[in-house]
Amino acid sequence: MQNIIKLITVSLLVFILGIFYQSLNRSSNYDTKFLVGNKIADIELSDLQSEKFFTNDDFKNNKYTLINFWASWCAPCRVEHPYLMILSRNKDIKILGINFKDKKINALKFLEELGDPYDYLAKDNNGKQSVNFGIYGIPESILIDSKFNILKKIIGPLNEKDLKEIKEIIKS
Repeated sequence: MQNIIKLITVSLLVFILGIFYQSLNRSSNYDTKFLVGNKIADIELSDLQSEKFFTNDDFKNNKYTLINFWASWCAPCRVEHPYLMILSRNKDIKILGINFKDKKINALKFLEELGDPYDYLAKDNNGKQSVNFGIYGIPESILIDSKFNILKKIIGPLNEKDLKEIKEIIKS
């Protein structure tokens, strides 16, 4: 009987150590590389300034669309804003700004102060739409083509490297 108890104890200990070892070797970094190459889900977004709704039909004629989640209260959103302004001058890309859990008045002040790079301006007041896009924090951006294929996903603020990569993609 004692041998059975020792065997069960050792087996349980080996099992627990195996689980811990496996967990330690698993990456806990937030990674969305698996989304690139997939199609984006159906788009149904409320316009920030009116009762209009945006759907896939609004974006199907765009060669490329950059979907950018942002908020006036988000400090990194201010950091990335100049890069969005640069991209907004490119005729091959349209930018959809989705204002995340923000007050309309604050969002509009933000854009008045820093400039409005967005061709489309939508809202996600409760954060539900962001989940549909695989967004877990802001700022995050998704570059899609006219067939709604995800070409690039950027976590965090856009930077010089991201700007160059986006320009390369839309130039090819």
